[in-house]
Amino acid sequence: MTPRTQRLRRLEALTDAALSRLEVSDLLDELLDRVRDLLDADTAAILLLDPHAGQLVATAAKGLEGEIRDGLRIPVGEGFAGRVAQRREPVVIAELTAADVVSPMLLDKGIRSLLGVPIFAAGDMIGVLHVGTFTARQFTPDDIHLLELAAVRAGVAGQIRAHKIEQATAVTLQRSLLPAQLPAVPGLQIAARYVPGHEFGVGGDWYDVFTLPTGWLGVVIGDVAGHGLRSAVVMGRIRSALRAYALTTDDPAQVLTLLDRKVHHFEAGSMTTALYAMISADRTTVRLSSAGHLLPVLAVPGRSTTLADMPVDAPLGIGHPHGTRHTTTLDLPPAALLLGYTDGLVERRDQIIDVGIKTLLDTVRPDDPETVCITVMSRAGVDRPTDDVAVLAVRRHP
Repeated sequence: MTPRTQRLRRLEALTDAALSRLEVSDLLDELLDRVRDLLDADTAAILLLDPHAGQLVATAAKGLEGEIRDGLRIPVGEGFAGRVAQRREPVVIAELTAADVVSPMLLDKGIRSLLGVPIFAAGDMIGVLHVGTFTARQFTPDDIHLLELAAVRAGVAGQIRAHKIEQATAVTLQRSLLPAQLPAVPGLQIAARYVPGHEFGVGGDWYDVFTLPTGWLGVVIGDVAGHGLRSAVVMGRIRSALRAYALTTDDPAQVLTLLDRKVHHFEAGSMTTALYAMISADRTTVRLSSAGHLLPVLAVPGRSTTLADMPVDAPLGIGHPHGTRHTTTLDLPPAALLLGYTDGLVERRDQIIDVGIKTLLDTVRPDDPETVCITVMSRAGVDRPTDDVAVLAVRRHP
């Protein structure tokens, strides 16, 4: 068996089933151990790209663990790893000098020669894998090829790691922003549901309920376009801003106007729909304004369940930030129920949205809000939704 064949056999260990069952952090560590052994190198490291900062972040290392401990970050284009990332091709340094590196640790460790290759995932450059030796060495085309093959597996692991971190962060953020417990409000019964879409894991749907100094109750339901961490972050900012604006005016349309200006300026490129309702201190009326959001359902005893009769203005972040918005005042008789919801409840890929809305109207009754939420979620068939679903029901006491 030739030396090349032996090395290729050893490379097969980088793609065996055992590695695929490891946690991502363990997989990267194991991968680096095998890369060092495979290339007879003294050090090996993986730096993953932070695309927002344009920097490579030391993520896993063997022989250079201090880079992880020190939180090393290298701008793309600078130093050895930065050059690999910028060029998107292998880089070899046969004799390392201070001019070649950003991190002095490479020189302090006594590294003489370096070989680095970019890590790709789905066509995007997501990081750099490099190895180093304490003796001067001329890396061969075979060495480069083997390290590139190892980088393929590192790309898969890095992609999994990034996805897991983003999903976990988004879920944690979204859960922290949704009310852990709905407030007990005199004269009203309130219930809500939130179910994440199984296809995306987390999105920008949210609801909120808060009392105001005037005794009125603020009720919000909204949907930030998109999915994942960015949508959850934007959702959190919008939710906080809406609460602040709600303290400055008792006009829902004015609150959404101020919020629209904020979105245009600070969240450029994002689109959000929101319904903001204010229920009077005596619970007899409700004032509403919609920024592109689906009309709420109004169920009143002795009447047919209908959609609220009100205009729908432009979504937040779309159109002119100083455009006209409208506030509608509706009566809220005893035992009447108002239901807000997001499009995941009524929208299906194989049918027009009118069908889902009709099903919703046929389902909602002026009943206890908990019962309404249970019934709506059950009959709408969202046991495995492809999009987030948020539902908020408020009922005036009989």
